[in-house]
Amino acid sequence: MDLKVGIVGFGLRASLHRYLQRPGEGSVVSMVCDISERGRADAAQALPEALITAELDELLAADLDAVLVLTPDFTHREVAVRTLEAGIPTFVEKPLDITLEAADDILATAQRTGTRLYVGHNMRHMPVIWQMKQLIDSGAIGEVKAVWCRHFVGNGGDYYFKDWHAERRYANTLLLQKGAHDIDVIHWLAGGYSTQVSGVGALAVYGGVQDRRDNADRRMRDWFSLENWPPAEQRDLNPNLDVEDLSMVQMKLDNGVLASYQQCHFTPDYWRNYTVIGTEGRLENFGDGPGDFIHVWNTRTTHGFAEPDVKVEIHGDEEGHGGADPNLIAEFLRFAREGGATETSPLAARAAVAVGDLGARSLRDQGQTLQIPSPGQAVVRYFEAGQQAEAVK
Repeated sequence: MDLKVGIVGFGLRASLHRYLQRPGEGSVVSMVCDISERGRADAAQALPEALITAELDELLAADLDAVLVLTPDFTHREVAVRTLEAGIPTFVEKPLDITLEAADDILATAQRTGTRLYVGHNMRHMPVIWQMKQLIDSGAIGEVKAVWCRHFVGNGGDYYFKDWHAERRYANTLLLQKGAHDIDVIHWLAGGYSTQVSGVGALAVYGGVQDRRDNADRRMRDWFSLENWPPAEQRDLNPNLDVEDLSMVQMKLDNGVLASYQQCHFTPDYWRNYTVIGTEGRLENFGDGPGDFIHVWNTRTTHGFAEPDVKVEIHGDEEGHGGADPNLIAEFLRFAREGGATETSPLAARAAVAVGDLGARSLRDQGQTLQIPSPGQAVVRYFEAGQQAEAVK
């Protein structure tokens, strides 16, 4: 029998409905909740058989087998706590929320109620990441000691500086909204979680752009254009803009690995570059899509740049982040139905929020080193046990 799935928030990530609406193949979207008139109209057009509502209470009272929370980041706790308390297996789009405190509330609610929680870190299913993880786990570079990530966000001006993402009160930091993916990947490749962070950053370019507009009547697809270049000549930026467009955070992990993440929103190119250094070599991706390559070096050289010992072609396709999105949804649906182990992890999602949130606090306070608090042993045990432990009442 098909799982009956609800969606809360029908915005940019609502494209995930394509992998949910599979009548006779495992799942159907039976209900959509969105407080905006446009969101409800888009949902009605995309899913004519679904019940559309503006009231979360109506969705919570419906007969649903699972729900996706795709609302803006700063509302995730508000919505997810209620779906979990209603006993509905819940998918929360990354980041888990915009503060560590909110993320901890979501995890605590899942533990208390025993309701299955899944976080949409789709890059764990992205071929370039999965293939790098396989190489590391196979011993291709020995024991990991350092992970560096450079994130060239070439579309940053259009994606993040024309709506609520541009404001700290809604986004906190783009180290979260954009960087949560990569911080989670750093942790996954390194095999540990960060215990301390320090950051630097600046609103280096977009703060000086005077062309501003309230874009509440539009969405990103309405204003996006490659002609918005160079960055200082961007148009229609959000009236209020106080998040950094250039950020760097350093991390020390619980297993001794050192890591760094650098994010820039005004580069001409758009891709992620990971370098992972181990005791017996290093690997690095050149491009992050199908047909690009991961290079592995194991031979010591006496000169500068050397050709890699191994070149691994990146697999995948152009569908949904290299094929990650359909795999993500397939895993969530299986988890909602059966439980069991998953590639994504609520604890890892919490760890990514911790680095982004505390990294932003550090960079806004002279780069001081901050310690990341533990989520607590009871929460750790619950999620490490695959959410199978008896719910704490």
